[in-house]
Amino acid sequence: MFILAILVVGLALMPFAATPDFTSKATTLFGLIILATMWNALAGYAGMVSVGQQAFIGFGAYMTIILTDHGVGGYPAIALAALIAGAISLPVSFLVFRLRGGQFAIAMWVVAEVFRLVTINTNSVGGGTGHSLTALNFYEPATRQALTYWMALALMVVLLGAVFILLRSRLGASLRAIRDDEEGAASLGVRVQNTKRVVFVLAALGCAAAGGLILANTLFVTPNSIYGVEFSALMIFMVLIGGLGTFEGPIVGAVILFGIQEQFADQGVWYLAGLGVFAILVVLVFPRGIWGTIADRFNLRLMPVGYRLRVPSAKALPAAAADASSASDKSSA
Repeated sequence: MFILAILVVGLALMPFAATPDFTSKATTLFGLIILATMWNALAGYAGMVSVGQQAFIGFGAYMTIILTDHGVGGYPAIALAALIAGAISLPVSFLVFRLRGGQFAIAMWVVAEVFRLVTINTNSVGGGTGHSLTALNFYEPATRQALTYWMALALMVVLLGAVFILLRSRLGASLRAIRDDEEGAASLGVRVQNTKRVVFVLAALGCAAAGGLILANTLFVTPNSIYGVEFSALMIFMVLIGGLGTFEGPIVGAVILFGIQEQFADQGVWYLAGLGVFAILVVLVFPRGIWGTIADRFNLRLMPVGYRLRVPSAKALPAAAADASSASDKSSA
């Protein structure tokens, strides 16, 4: 934890030494890490494969615009929009949780399309032509970029910490039981729907925060871009190549995707085709993802979220227990 604290402090001081272009790219990376972690919490630990999380990404961006139009500051609006998205996801969960597997995934896509169509037909936020975040024009460009960077860093640390604490708790064990066998978990007394609803709301909140960061970083969004299904494709890509069901895997996947985008994003269709080929090759060679394979092979856990039982050796047993074990063996003989 001390090393992580030093890392966070070092990242917080980065804008004082880096260029605005660097902080802008770092903000993009932090947003990718948030998105990958949220999707992994849903699919990797709760077994809910969603292709519609862009519903909350877009909602977070447009709710930020609405809040700033009503006098809320730009950066507080991002956090408040994320909280509102979490509240909105609660009634949504009562609808989509009636479905499972592929039906749930498609239902989430439908939810995202409904959000997009509502936004397109709302003239106060620009309709289909998009809208700018004018509230941040008050700042100088360099200052604005540094503040956006710090906001992204703070949200990333808070959300990753929330997921880590959740997975380390009894609720995290319940989530893994639900993922492995939902009916079996229910038979053991796990409150399946309520447990899934907690992680669903957290994932919606995190995706909305990422949507607000995307808006703050670009200052302009359109419904077709911010509600695009390519966000789900990128989240799935990051989690699969990093390691589904591992805490560190989505972070590794986000870093890899960010590097690929920096090098090849201007290649158009070839960039997308290359992403697909790369994902297929990684999954074939590393079925557990890159980090998942490394963790399994070298028994490496930087941020362990599970618990493992270790059987102590005879030498590690207390003397009394060892004597009792010996006496038991003799009586058996």
